[in-house]
Amino acid sequence: MYYLIVFLPLLGAIIAGVIALAGARQRHPGAVGPVDAFHHGHGHGHHHEAHPTAADFAAHDDHGHGDHGHDDHAHGPAEPAAAGSRAAEIVTTGLLMVSAILSWFAFVDVTLNDADAHVKVMRWISAGGLQLDWAFRVDTLTAVMLVVVNSVSALVHLYSIGYMHEDPHRPRFFAYLSLFTFAMLMLVTSDNLVQMFFGWEGVGLASYLLIGFWYQKPSANAAAIKAFVVNRVGDFGFSLGMFATFAVFGSVSFETIFAAAPGAADKTINFLGHDWHALTVISFLLFIGAMGKSAQLGLHTWLPDAMEGPTPVSALIHAATMVTAGVFLVARMSPVFEHAPDALAFVTFIGATTAIFAATIGLVQTDIKRVIAYSTCSQLGYMFAALGVGAYGVGVFHLFTHAFFKALLFLGSGSVIHAMHHEQDMRNMGGLRRLIPVTYWMMVIGTLALTGFPLTAGYYSKDAIIEATYAAHTSVGTYAFIMTVTAALLTSFYSWRLIFLTFHGAPRASLETMSHVHESPRVMLVPLLLLSVGALFAGIVFHSAFVGAGYDAFWRGALFTGEHNEILHHMHDVPALVVYAPAIVMVIGFALAWLFYIKRPDLPGRLAKQQVLIYRFLLNKWYFDELYDLVFVRPAKWIGRFLWKTGDGKIIDGLGPDGVSARVIDVTDRVVRLQTGYVYHYAFAMLIGVAALFTWFMVRGL
Repeated sequence: MYYLIVFLPLLGAIIAGVIALAGARQRHPGAVGPVDAFHHGHGHGHHHEAHPTAADFAAHDDHGHGDHGHDDHAHGPAEPAAAGSRAAEIVTTGLLMVSAILSWFAFVDVTLNDADAHVKVMRWISAGGLQLDWAFRVDTLTAVMLVVVNSVSALVHLYSIGYMHEDPHRPRFFAYLSLFTFAMLMLVTSDNLVQMFFGWEGVGLASYLLIGFWYQKPSANAAAIKAFVVNRVGDFGFSLGMFATFAVFGSVSFETIFAAAPGAADKTINFLGHDWHALTVISFLLFIGAMGKSAQLGLHTWLPDAMEGPTPVSALIHAATMVTAGVFLVARMSPVFEHAPDALAFVTFIGATTAIFAATIGLVQTDIKRVIAYSTCSQLGYMFAALGVGAYGVGVFHLFTHAFFKALLFLGSGSVIHAMHHEQDMRNMGGLRRLIPVTYWMMVIGTLALTGFPLTAGYYSKDAIIEATYAAHTSVGTYAFIMTVTAALLTSFYSWRLIFLTFHGAPRASLETMSHVHESPRVMLVPLLLLSVGALFAGIVFHSAFVGAGYDAFWRGALFTGEHNEILHHMHDVPALVVYAPAIVMVIGFALAWLFYIKRPDLPGRLAKQQVLIYRFLLNKWYFDELYDLVFVRPAKWIGRFLWKTGDGKIIDGLGPDGVSARVIDVTDRVVRLQTGYVYHYAFAMLIGVAALFTWFMVRGL
């Protein structure tokens, strides 16, 4: 069964890839790849510097830093679709459906029948002391991730059949989607760190291909490269952590590491003449990798730009799967992190800070997809805050529930963009509630779950994180509690702001655009309906198992909790005000959003005028991109240009081959000038020679 779960998406990717190549050759004989003549140039991805003087949250027409545009996946000259597009869609989607169904069977089998498994595929690496099998480690944590990855991926595949129906390169798109899913499955089923790193890099590659799918668009290329480069920074940390793990444990196999972790609690690593606590170093380096993949503060800049890809890509990569890989890594390595309290404190701090940081930026975004992207960034911060205080089950619980309602919100926003003829700016929407009612209610359900409305999925998982940070009774835990509660207030505000701007009030789009607004086809609505079920009920159904009375029976050691870790017990003793705080701030956020965008829509503009510095600071995303450009990009360009022009051009080439050849040419040019062709010049030269010869003999004779 596990072979089928993991390798069916790979089979689908191969089949779709072959169809894509065949279609490309059919359109462009002699081509070796999908050469596209499909252009997307209708004003997408403009990056104008924001200078709001009379700025308005809702209706001002200022273009703010490329945070909106048009999702032009269907614009441009029509080109015949690749032969077999329908076959590629059906094959990849069908195989993913099978894989998803089998994942649920595996989940039930593992959690109810204690059917943990270790499936050896083959001997993979044999080099000196490093002996590695390619194997599947199947426990409760793996089963949870299999359900999340395959369920969301299958629904995204189904949704994409409708969303991408006008794109002539659908086989390539579906091949990339299935390839991404396979890489993610390799990551979550890994039995060792090297195998996990293989999947880790695989999802990085697939995300690069998917974000830059419309590669004729410069903004999409830039976003894909940015995601790839920023993730390389985190992956360097992951690599060093892997090397340090091998140095300390002599193995990268999870079974060996986890068994030896308690005995290595006091080990040190000597680096730069100083002894460092070994497990803290390993945990810190691995978390750097998690920061890159999960877009935590400092390595977050790639995530919002990644919205340049098609909307289904945003739902798959940035809601449910790839960005949660970092959370999965920390949870999987919990036996190591549990013995590294300083590293856990750092995880808590970064997570809590990311939660509030991303939430503040979400307040002023105008692109419907970017609002949800920053929300994802913020919610990942919540997950890390829970992991950092030792509540691993709580963090994974929020990962599980968040996958459903965030994928619902992303696909719902895609349905809105589809209805609005590829418009993404919420300031050009409004009044859509009656025109696309199904999409509206799906978005409302996703928003209720995200903001933690009672009895929805987010209510159980997000509130549990807030209670866990308080129950930690540490200074960094208290900081995380304050940040997460404040972020919950901001989350409620910007989430309802999105709903009110998009669906309520008077229409702000042109009459022509509004006349063409239509509900999405059934193939796009069915995934929304299925995800809404998870957004409503995943919390109440699984709360007891993930973080409640059934915790031990459910996890059975898949998440390691040290003997001094009493966080789950302390969570039951928190004051009532802590329990009700998320609900209180949720109501306040909703009320403020209603006041600003329904009751008094003039307030956002007035507030932006009064607080123009704060507004500009948030609109420009805390100036992280500008700071990185100043500190890293420009110096790197200067160094590169200096080495190119001066080092290579003037010094190496100038003094080397170019210099030598230039001197030879100079000499030959002068010699050539002696060859004038006049007889008297030659006679004069001969006379000079004879005179010189006589002079030499006379001098010699003396």
